[in-house]
Amino acid sequence: MTDQLLASAAPVFKVDGQARGELARDLVGLEIDETTRGLRTLVARLVGVGPHRGAAEELQYLDGEIVDFGKQIEVTIGVPGEERNVFAGRVSALEVDFADGGEPHVVVFAEDDLMKLRMTRRMRTYEQMSDADIAAAVASEHGLNSDTDADGPTYDRIQQLNQSDLAFLRDRADQIQAELWCEDGTLYFKSRANRTATSLTLVNGGDLESVRLRADLAHQRSKVTVTGYDADQRATIEEEFGGDAIQAEATGGQTGPDVLERALGERVSWRVRETPIIGEEAMYWARAEMLRRGRRFATADGTTHGSPSMVVGSKLVLERVGAPFEGDGWYVTRVHHTYDLERGHRTHFYAERPTIGSGS
Repeated sequence: MTDQLLASAAPVFKVDGQARGELARDLVGLEIDETTRGLRTLVARLVGVGPHRGAAEELQYLDGEIVDFGKQIEVTIGVPGEERNVFAGRVSALEVDFADGGEPHVVVFAEDDLMKLRMTRRMRTYEQMSDADIAAAVASEHGLNSDTDADGPTYDRIQQLNQSDLAFLRDRADQIQAELWCEDGTLYFKSRANRTATSLTLVNGGDLESVRLRADLAHQRSKVTVTGYDADQRATIEEEFGGDAIQAEATGGQTGPDVLERALGERVSWRVRETPIIGEEAMYWARAEMLRRGRRFATADGTTHGSPSMVVGSKLVLERVGAPFEGDGWYVTRVHHTYDLERGHRTHFYAERPTIGSGS
């Protein structure tokens, strides 16, 4: 136990596969961020002066020897036995910061493999493909493997109109409430139910340093309706989805639509920005909109004393946080790992749950 308490959780860096201890030595601050929309990013702030090749102090990290544009950078963090790779990507920007009276800092920015999609803009038409099919096709264009498993319709025709590949896939994911991410050279495009990740229990006053929780009816609805027109059938399309859409993800307790109807009565919303041309599209879009709203009924904004195993998609159990928010069913939608010399490793997270009062 003593050894574990004294163990360091400082980040470990590799550049192009080679361990670079000087990056950890000169590290002032580190931020690594990821969300359900994909593109994991890194910002590392380093002391910009120091001994170099035995010479007097001079600016470092700007000559391309250690860090340079396009170099692969990896970061592992955590105490021995619990360490985890929290970032792998390529350097995309370098910055030097001179402050009056302070030492200069060199800041390294990096992005994961979805950077390739962010930097590619297209005009393209996809025919007779689902959103998952489209994601697989885009991944192949960039030399990435793909793992797609998202519920949704097959479209007659979908157009990418002067969008980056990343923005386009994010739009496709939003359309059906799928999630997008990249890891180890594979692009993932999956429905939430098909995403697997770690599970953690966080106790307020223990590993959970701080947390703010809310249950909010502002965006809850009893049901969502989507309308359109089927030209082949010469018939109006009208599909609706109610609270059953989110009930499948509930782990007990009261869902947002349940509480809404009890507190304020029925409230119906119309999804009008898209126009379906077949009933199947309207059905999936109505369901996706109910999921989007219902999943965010209860939200948690918290910080832990450093949780390297927490990733987007992790399932949380929160304890000692009050009856409405107690228990399991929390789903992490954003993770922001930070490290600095004053506080060490901290993990900031956003999580959501479709129910209150589960208490399980």
